[in-house]
Amino acid sequence: MCAKRSGDPAIEQLLEAIIKLQSIEECYDFFEELTTPKELQALSQRLEVAKLLLNGNTYMEIEAETGASTAIISRVKRILHNGNGSYRLMLNRLEQQSQ
Repeated sequence: MCAKRSGDPAIEQLLEAIIKLQSIEECYDFFEELTTPKELQALSQRLEVAKLLLNGNTYMEIEAETGASTAIISRVKRILHNGNGSYRLMLNRLEQQSQ
């Protein structure tokens, strides 16, 4: 849920701070202080799961490649079908950037 949707100014401040990061190095530094290694891994794992689901990989393939549980894979799949499209948006931007 976005801060403007939740009305939580602390969430809005966090999102604004993330937008202000100017390099991958700044992102590493910020997230290193903001999250534990496991939390950061969990976030990155969800994005990778979304990418693999959109590429047509099976649950078994995704679980083997990422170590994600079937519960996480199911949650990401549900978000891909019923969410606001942000996974697709970010993955499309990353794909365009790599070309």
